[in-house]
Amino acid sequence: MIHRHEIPILEFDDNPQAVIMPTHEGLDVHLPEKCLYAFLEDEIDRFAKAVGAKQVASFVSATKTYPVYVLEHQGEEICLAQAPVGSAAAAQFMDWLIGYGVKKIISAGSCGVLVDIEENAFLIPTKALRDEGASYHYVAPSRYMEVNRQALTAIETVLKGKEIPYQEVMTWSTDGFYRETPDKVAYRIQEGCSVVEMECASLAAVAQLRRVVWGLLLFTADSLADLENYDQRDWGSQAFDKALGLSIEMVHLL
Repeated sequence: MIHRHEIPILEFDDNPQAVIMPTHEGLDVHLPEKCLYAFLEDEIDRFAKAVGAKQVASFVSATKTYPVYVLEHQGEEICLAQAPVGSAAAAQFMDWLIGYGVKKIISAGSCGVLVDIEENAFLIPTKALRDEGASYHYVAPSRYMEVNRQALTAIETVLKGKEIPYQEVMTWSTDGFYRETPDKVAYRIQEGCSVVEMECASLAAVAQLRRVVWGLLLFTADSLADLENYDQRDWGSQAFDKALGLSIEMVHLL
């Protein structure tokens, strides 16, 4: 049933069935239930080739074809896929993965800091402020999306087990990378957001509608903490390999 509203993005239809479903192509694809779906540039492809993971499918978009791999690891199969940046693209691909069998997902990626947090630090977002578009097509309008507790526990367990320091944070998910204005940044900080990224709210919403488990490991990259002097730093480059290895361990615990 559609809930009408003067503002289109706030109109929500709670029917999980759509005219075009993720499996509309009818592909002969059967993915493992556990998946690493990561925003790690080309690290997924490099890792998959290095360990001999098998490419079992492709997600075809208008701009790029994304390989989907399956890896035998610690006695179980894990799906590996590179996530595209941006809430709409990331939500579409993850919905497709779920359609073909994925049920338990860990994502990993970088974030910008709004407050003074060092680069390459690991964070766990427990809640996301919904300042992007995709989540509103999956879950009724609200200010925040909560992250699944089962996924949070898996992420925390791995970090604690390796004695890796981390913080739990609220993140600001936005579509407007170039519209993070000084007043908006200050407003988000006042509300309690410590970091900013582009997909957490939308992927949490996809997971909620499709009734799957999803969580996110973040590491810090650029800094907006000084509103007069933006610092891109080194984009969290030293954390990429570590985040990949940690995330695979987290997937096993789901």
